[in-house]
Amino acid sequence: MDLRDKIEELEQQSLKEKFWDDKINAQKVLKEKKSLEIKLETYEKIKAEIDELPELIDIAEEIDDEEEADVIIATFHRLNDELEDLKINMLLSGKHDDNDAILSIHSGTGGVDANDWAEMLERMYLRYCEKKGFKTTIIDRQADVDYGIKSSTILVKGEKAYGLLKTETGVHRLVRISPFNSMGKRQTSFAAVEVVPQMGDDLNIEVNSEDLKIDTFRAGGAGGQHVNTTDSAVRITHIPTGIVVTCQNERSQIMNKEVAMKILVSKLTSLAEEAQKESLDELKGDQSMATWGSQIRNYVFQPYTMVKDTRTGEEVGNVDAVMDGLIEPFIRAKLSQDAAEKVK
Repeated sequence: MDLRDKIEELEQQSLKEKFWDDKINAQKVLKEKKSLEIKLETYEKIKAEIDELPELIDIAEEIDDEEEADVIIATFHRLNDELEDLKINMLLSGKHDDNDAILSIHSGTGGVDANDWAEMLERMYLRYCEKKGFKTTIIDRQADVDYGIKSSTILVKGEKAYGLLKTETGVHRLVRISPFNSMGKRQTSFAAVEVVPQMGDDLNIEVNSEDLKIDTFRAGGAGGQHVNTTDSAVRITHIPTGIVVTCQNERSQIMNKEVAMKILVSKLTSLAEEAQKESLDELKGDQSMATWGSQIRNYVFQPYTMVKDTRTGEEVGNVDAVMDGLIEPFIRAKLSQDAAEKVK
């Protein structure tokens, strides 16, 4: 191949790469345009219903119809919730907010109470995702020998899953009378939550096989005879960073390894972006130790009931409702706070 042929080949390669870059950018623009159109359509629909409320109220008063009044009140509450949801969607404009999420929970200081607390948080997030219509898959779950769990990793698929759940990253503190304490004393327990975006299959990061330590072991828990009697679970350790990813949900070792690698690549991609942004706060949040003084939220069961976010000051008195998945107020408050800080 002479020099002219080489130059022509490089020119063709450049044009090809430019074409694909333009195509990808065009797809992103069209996706953003469609998203904005949906938001505008939703806003106009809500506004139209709100504009009708005064007339409906006058009619209900005129005919003295209590049932109609109840319908109007219910409509008002529904529209208020829809406006809040729209507000959240408007706040979710981060680079990875549209992605699915990988949510991990780890028990911290507090012994068996901390393991129980980690399991309670797992249920809380599963209930929240269920109410949002998100699809959840528990990829890995390390149960404690006595009670509760040591850790759990959940893949959450749904619209804006990462954008919403990223606000939950941090240490969560529980205060209650311990069911494991024979003296009936109050116990403080901690658990850490980590949320990273799932990056998908089309990533440009390469993982050197020599940097990986891959272990197989017998999967625990439900999953059928095959899962429980073979070394199908996979643990991958990325030696340079110390990141450990485990998957035992799938039925075969090959599938578990594939899922674990996808999660590992997502976490490594987050770390790569950290190197460029000087901080992983936007993607991974504060990874402080799950112990005293580092919590982002307090859950108090006794002597009174209250859940309070230490970052925003948001409070909810009904702790049972929160543990049943009512975490939307905390998510909204944190997103609003972040948006206000960006404006400054």
